[in-house]
Amino acid sequence: MRRTNLSTTRDMQDFPVVVYRHNSLIRRKLGNVDLALQENKAVSLGLAAPHIDGILIRPGETFSFWKLVGHCSPKRGYRIGLTINNKGPASGIAGGLCQFTNLLHWMVLHSPLEIIEHHHHGEIDLFPDFNRQIPFGTGTSIVYNYLDYRVHNPTQNTFQFRISL
Repeated sequence: MRRTNLSTTRDMQDFPVVVYRHNSLIRRKLGNVDLALQENKAVSLGLAAPHIDGILIRPGETFSFWKLVGHCSPKRGYRIGLTINNKGPASGIAGGLCQFTNLLHWMVLHSPLEIIEHHHHGEIDLFPDFNRQIPFGTGTSIVYNYLDYRVHNPTQNTFQFRISL
């Protein structure tokens, strides 16, 4: 079994070439879902972002969302946000972080990086036609220590994720 070389190096200096850039609306109205879940999601995204910002994916390396972000707990400041459970909206600690991996996935799709672990949300679309900026089906489902989002760099170039809220 080959050992996976995971990305852990960070460089806060912007690279000279931008492969793809995208913005994602953090707060969205969803029927009668409590808006506090959206505010909590914003807090959780703000806690996770520094773990990914500036990360380098060097040739032969694999990016792992959960390896970098780690376990999201109330003790670390993560809040209850919107999740998907049993084909419908629910709530849970760090709910909404899938929006982060959705954004990363959309950017990766515009690069030569290879997706090696990606889990779909399934049949549910919590935000149908509300300022949709990426096609349905490109979303990601993540669950700590169970469902990760991973991409591999098979090229000779180094890639970098820059994230800001």
